[in-house]
Amino acid sequence: MTILDKLDLTLRLDREQYEKRLGEEQRRLLQLRLHLGGELGDHGVGPGLLVLFEGPDAAGKGGAIKVIVNHLDPRHYTVVNYAAPTPREKRHHFLWRFYRELPGHGGMAVFDRSWYGRVLVERIEGYATTDEWSRAYKGIVDFEQSLVDEGIIVVKFWMHISDDEQLNRFNARAADPLKRWKLTDEDWRNRDKNRLYDAAAEDMFAKTSHKSSPWEVIPAEQKRYGRIAVLETLNRRIEEGMRRFGMEVPAYSDLDDRDD
Repeated sequence: MTILDKLDLTLRLDREQYEKRLGEEQRRLLQLRLHLGGELGDHGVGPGLLVLFEGPDAAGKGGAIKVIVNHLDPRHYTVVNYAAPTPREKRHHFLWRFYRELPGHGGMAVFDRSWYGRVLVERIEGYATTDEWSRAYKGIVDFEQSLVDEGIIVVKFWMHISDDEQLNRFNARAADPLKRWKLTDEDWRNRDKNRLYDAAAEDMFAKTSHKSSPWEVIPAEQKRYGRIAVLETLNRRIEEGMRRFGMEVPAYSDLDDRDD
């Protein structure tokens, strides 16, 4: 059985549970972020933080990114969306266009799509040759390991939903004049290739999940559950990264020292 087949898409949170855990996890993330940035604590600037999102269309990547950053100071993070490479970018190594947005020590960046396009959409749509996408797995792992070695916490999320839920979200977007722009003809066409993308994702998990940066596969059938799972996982991975880089992890109890 594959990773996606084993994923429990029935997991749910009610609104009260969601609001409580959202506040707790966002507050913890803010605390960790301020320590990484050197704004709290006495250990100076910590490692950089890079968060990557991949997954099917309408899986909730944008919503998850929003709950990560909307309570942070906008000066303390960058969100980057990656689409098809430009003609200039195509003349370079496929990783080249991502370098400029990588966070430095103490920085934070969130990538909506990433270099994994080489082994997903470029593989499925034939934009990369078999040799190109086949050798990309090792190149990606080596690249990510080099980022970790140089002081970046790399957290990779795959958000997953069923075909039925994807169709429901597509129809909801089509019916909402303020969300219709999110839906394209290509999104509808890609639904016919969902199983091909699932197979490519399984290859990606097997070949690019490594100790320093494993894949975090999130059941996102319910948006509330998916967002909380992302926040909880991100906080845990930041704590692990801080320890790996010899940085003291702040205590949860510090969050109770609030002004009235």
